Amino acid sequence: MNQFKTLDDLANDLGDLAGKVALVRVDLNLPMNGGSVTDATRVRASAPTILELADAGAKVLLLAHFGRPNGQRNSTMSVSMTLDAVEDVLGREVMFIPEVSGPVVEQSIGILRNGDIGMLENTRFWAGEEANDEEFARGIAAHGDFYVNDAFSAAHRAHASTEGLAHMLPAYAGRAMEKELKALDTALGSPEKPVAAVVGGAKVSSKLAVLEHLVQQVDHLIIGGGMANTFLAARGVDVGKSLCEHDLTDTANRIMDTADHAGCTVHLPYDVVVAKEFAENPDSLRTCNVHEVGADEMILDVGPLAIEALADVLKTCRTLVWNGPMGAFETVPFDAATVALARTAAALTVEGSLVSVAGGGDTVAALNHAGVADDFSYVSTAGGAFLEWMEGKELPGVAALSA
Repeated sequence: MNQFKTLDDLANDLGDLAGKVALVRVDLNLPMNGGSVTDATRVRASAPTILELADAGAKVLLLAHFGRPNGQRNSTMSVSMTLDAVEDVLGREVMFIPEVSGPVVEQSIGILRNGDIGMLENTRFWAGEEANDEEFARGIAAHGDFYVNDAFSAAHRAHASTEGLAHMLPAYAGRAMEKELKALDTALGSPEKPVAAVVGGAKVSSKLAVLEHLVQQVDHLIIGGGMANTFLAARGVDVGKSLCEHDLTDTANRIMDTADHAGCTVHLPYDVVVAKEFAENPDSLRTCNVHEVGADEMILDVGPLAIEALADVLKTCRTLVWNGPMGAFETVPFDAATVALARTAAALTVEGSLVSVAGGGDTVAALNHAGVADDFSYVSTAGGAFLEWMEGKELPGVAALSA
């Protein structure tokens, strides 16, 4: 991982921050219901950065997007809808500013006192944001003395507020970004070996690049979820009515061949939980060997013997990267494998023998369901950015911060 500057470098570079304007990119693309924010996790992640800068006397201007307004003003996608949640988390009043540049922003900065916080309008109301237009970025940069990116979840986008601004002002990683980058570097950049990766989810096609990259980076690749069925089918297993991308069995075989040459062991389940219908606690529920799946049955979870063996694999490892559930965890009892393996990983982490980094929407939900999210070394709330990092891609918003 390239070196990047953090808030610790601010004093050396800029001296006293009192009265200086900080442009801080945060993630306010929050889930809503009935006009209210239902989960302010991403605000809580950036709160330390915002408050640290404000307490140092800087005038803090928050930059963020909300939804997909396609370069047009849309009152239903104004970031002002998140204002109450932001104020609640920060415990401070925040001034909403309905522009991102120009006289209104300049006047608002004049009204803000040292240590005050302002929230600029949805950056995606302007087409220049997603186009990473230089003139648009310069218009925003004109109001700031320095730039801080604290939104890893948007770092895979080369947009004006995530990448362009970093080239126009002294640029720093916020505390949440710093924590995320250090955790990811520990997991795949310079990990302590052996390294295991758990990759689950419905389809191989959605995580093809992830799998192809990981088999050349890790010692053990544990495949679960619906995508395991495609790999089982590639090995000649009849998976019955299971979710399976039969057109990708050649791809699955190629990935397994690559793994063999790279010295990576691919772990697939040898016992599974099946049912004739996908429902909670169905009458047709049973556990069987993968070679005993009936033509009218579907695989919905990894079996207990396989999970026990996988737990033993984790006990030999020092680093774990996790993305995706082992089975259909939202429906009981098909959450058993995900919960059991997650709890094993959490216990190993707590005792200090394993560094565990997890990310992705379903993954966060699964770990919360298992009650172990707080016991992992790091859990990323980023979706696309976390997946692209797992694919080995350079993230524009991160690369722009390189010192």
